[in-house]
Amino acid sequence: MITDQVKTWVTLDQAAEQLAVSTSKVKRYIEEHILFAVKIDKQLMIPADLIVDNQPLSSIRGTMLQLLDLGLTEEEAIDWLYQDNDALGETPMAALLKGHKAPVRRAAQALG
Repeated sequence: MITDQVKTWVTLDQAAEQLAVSTSKVKRYIEEHILFAVKIDKQLMIPADLIVDNQPLSSIRGTMLQLLDLGLTEEEAIDWLYQDNDALGETPMAALLKGHKAPVRRAAQALG
Protein backbone atom coordinates (compact mmCIF):
# COMPACT_ATOMS: atom_id res chain seq x y z
CA MET A 1 0.00 0.00 0.00
CA ILE A 2 1.27 3.46 -0.89
CA THR A 3 0.92 4.82 2.63
CA ASP A 4 3.55 2.29 3.71
CA GLN A 5 5.93 3.24 0.88
CA VAL A 6 5.87 7.05 1.10
CA LYS A 7 8.05 8.43 3.88
CA THR A 8 6.88 12.04 3.89
CA TRP A 9 3.53 13.55 2.95
CA VAL A 10 2.49 17.18 2.51
CA THR A 11 -0.95 18.75 2.60
CA LEU A 12 -2.27 20.70 -0.37
CA ASP A 13 -1.54 23.91 1.55
CA GLN A 14 2.04 22.83 2.25
CA ALA A 15 2.52 21.87 -1.40
CA ALA A 16 1.16 25.26 -2.46
CA GLU A 17 3.65 26.98 -0.17
CA GLN A 18 6.57 24.93 -1.52
CA LEU A 19 5.52 25.56 -5.12
CA ALA A 20 4.75 29.25 -4.48
CA VAL A 21 1.26 28.87 -5.96
CA SER A 22 -2.29 28.94 -4.58
CA THR A 23 -3.99 25.86 -3.16
CA SER A 24 -6.46 26.03 -6.04
CA LYS A 25 -3.51 25.81 -8.46
CA VAL A 26 -2.30 22.69 -6.62
CA LYS A 27 -5.79 21.20 -7.07
CA ARG A 28 -5.55 21.98 -10.79
CA TYR A 29 -2.13 20.29 -10.87
CA ILE A 30 -3.78 17.20 -9.40
CA GLU A 31 -6.62 17.30 -11.95
CA GLU A 32 -4.05 17.62 -14.77
CA HIS A 33 -1.91 14.77 -13.34
CA ILE A 34 1.05 17.10 -12.76
CA LEU A 35 0.80 15.99 -9.12
CA PHE A 36 -1.31 13.34 -7.45
CA ALA A 37 -2.87 13.08 -4.03
CA VAL A 38 -4.12 10.29 -1.82
CA LYS A 39 -6.76 10.56 0.91
CA ILE A 40 -5.28 9.81 4.30
CA ASP A 41 -7.59 10.18 7.28
CA LYS A 42 -10.08 12.06 5.06
CA GLN A 43 -7.45 14.62 3.98
CA LEU A 44 -5.80 14.81 0.56
CA MET A 45 -2.06 14.35 0.92
CA ILE A 46 0.70 14.57 -1.69
CA PRO A 47 3.90 12.50 -1.50
CA ALA A 48 6.62 15.03 -0.70
CA ASP A 49 8.96 13.49 -3.27
CA LEU A 50 6.69 14.77 -6.07
CA ILE A 51 8.07 18.25 -5.37
CA VAL A 52 11.71 18.63 -6.36
CA ASP A 53 13.50 21.98 -6.06
CA ASN A 54 10.15 23.72 -5.47
CA GLN A 55 8.75 22.35 -8.75
CA PRO A 56 6.52 19.37 -9.56
CA LEU A 57 8.56 16.31 -10.61
CA SER A 58 8.51 16.80 -14.37
CA SER A 59 8.28 13.12 -15.33
CA ILE A 60 5.12 12.36 -13.33
CA ARG A 61 2.53 13.77 -15.71
CA GLY A 62 3.55 11.77 -18.78
CA THR A 63 4.05 8.62 -16.75
CA MET A 64 0.65 8.95 -15.07
CA LEU A 65 -1.06 9.63 -18.40
CA GLN A 66 0.62 6.56 -19.89
CA LEU A 67 -0.56 4.38 -17.00
CA LEU A 68 -4.10 5.75 -17.26
CA ASP A 69 -4.08 5.19 -21.04
CA LEU A 70 -3.12 1.56 -20.37
CA GLY A 71 -6.37 1.20 -18.42
CA LEU A 72 -5.15 1.55 -14.84
CA THR A 73 -7.22 3.55 -12.43
CA GLU A 74 -5.51 6.49 -10.78
CA GLU A 75 -5.18 4.49 -7.56
CA GLU A 76 -3.66 1.52 -9.43
CA ALA A 77 -1.24 3.82 -11.24
CA ILE A 78 -0.10 5.42 -8.00
CA ASP A 79 0.32 2.00 -6.38
CA TRP A 80 2.38 0.80 -9.38
CA LEU A 81 4.74 3.76 -9.01
CA TYR A 82 5.57 2.71 -5.45
CA GLN A 83 5.84 -1.07 -5.91
CA ASP A 84 9.18 -2.79 -6.49
CA ASN A 85 9.65 -3.49 -10.18
CA ASP A 86 11.91 -6.35 -11.24
CA ALA A 87 12.69 -4.78 -14.62
CA LEU A 88 13.90 -1.59 -12.91
CA GLY A 89 15.45 -3.15 -9.82
CA GLU A 90 13.67 -0.54 -7.70
CA THR A 91 10.32 1.22 -7.54
CA PRO A 92 9.33 3.24 -10.59
CA MET A 93 9.14 6.33 -8.35
CA ALA A 94 12.74 5.82 -7.19
CA ALA A 95 13.81 5.53 -10.83
CA LEU A 96 11.90 8.69 -11.78
CA LEU A 97 13.55 10.59 -8.94
CA LYS A 98 16.92 9.56 -10.38
CA GLY A 99 15.88 10.90 -13.79
CA HIS A 100 15.31 7.49 -15.40
CA LYS A 101 12.06 8.33 -17.17
CA ALA A 102 12.52 6.16 -20.28
CA PRO A 103 13.10 2.85 -18.43
CA VAL A 104 10.06 3.56 -16.23
CA ARG A 105 7.88 4.18 -19.27
CA ARG A 106 9.17 0.99 -20.93
CA ALA A 107 8.30 -0.94 -17.77
CA ALA A 108 4.86 0.66 -17.78
CA GLN A 109 4.37 -0.27 -21.45
CA ALA A 110 4.92 -3.91 -20.50
CA LEU A 111 1.70 -3.70 -18.47
CA GLY A 112 -0.29 -3.28 -21.66
